[in-house]
Amino acid sequence: MDNMQTLIANVGFPIAISMYLLIRIENKLLSLTSSIDNLSANISSCKNK
Repeated sequence: MDNMQTLIANVGFPIAISMYLLIRIENKLLSLTSSIDNLSANISSCKNK
């Protein structure tokens, strides 16, 4: 938490919020990418039958 306060003091509130949101969204994007890959593989296997 100390790092977050220092970050806000040094670079400003909008940049700190943007970084926080990017970090939170990263895991969701990785999960979404994995789901899309699985969907693509399932569609491909259905076409081959």
